[in-house]
Amino acid sequence: MTEKKIVDHARQLREEAPGIGAYKMFVILKDIFLDVMPGRDRFYKIINENGLMLKPERRRHTTNSNHNYYKYKNLTKNLVLDRPNQLWVADITYIETDDGVVYLHLVTDAWTHEIIGWMVSDTLMAVNTIAALKMGIEHAGGIDLSGLIHHSDRGSQYCSNAYVDLLKSINALISMTEDYKPTDNAVAERVNGIIKQEWLYRMKRPKNLEDANNIIRDIINFYNNKRPHMSNGMLTPVQKREDYYVSSGAARPLGDAAPRGVFHVFNSNTSSERTLKNCKNGYYM
Repeated sequence: MTEKKIVDHARQLREEAPGIGAYKMFVILKDIFLDVMPGRDRFYKIINENGLMLKPERRRHTTNSNHNYYKYKNLTKNLVLDRPNQLWVADITYIETDDGVVYLHLVTDAWTHEIIGWMVSDTLMAVNTIAALKMGIEHAGGIDLSGLIHHSDRGSQYCSNAYVDLLKSINALISMTEDYKPTDNAVAERVNGIIKQEWLYRMKRPKNLEDANNIIRDIINFYNNKRPHMSNGMLTPVQKREDYYVSSGAARPLGDAAPRGVFHVFNSNTSSERTLKNCKNGYYM
């Protein structure tokens, strides 16, 4: 009976996160089943027998853009991370839908790996990338972000006057890749890969922009709040952030009396909905 329950829970996790690894699944379920949870190898055998082991991933590639804007130097070399809001990384990736390609603009805290800002749009216009950055700033809860390093590739969106001006308005330091290697923005590339390889490549293709937005919302919710990260000592991004405030005694951001991992909930009383209504090129919550 216990084994059946474990399989049922594993199947539910596989539905929520189609590409989550077996070990992360084991860690999540161990917290649920405690002493009756089988060992790791036995668990692997059980889920393999029930068709719940991952199949080989399908790889895809993204493209780069060139422009004549000013390009900033890479400030992240040899940087040692020890807190949230020390380094944010940003990137744009592509999502195929039945209606054509849409774009996912992401901002991630490099220490917690929490996705703090995102937007799905049907264009690569900087206004959409700026919307994701504004969400990240809002997520910071009003704390002083002076000295924060914002790192991205050299895409025109990140070098645009409007984007740079927004970063300067919060006294952030601007950092960009220099060698055009994925490792120059490894955390952002990794987040893109997780979203695609653990979810999108294993799901039915979204119908359109709105469908893609809803799917990404659910993925980011699971990613931030449920998915353990090896780089976080098998904590979720939200748990890593919460642990920092508890252990360090650092002042929390305004309004952050509890973890704020689900920052994209659609609520008629929030500014997020007003922004969504005013946005013509995409969605964010």
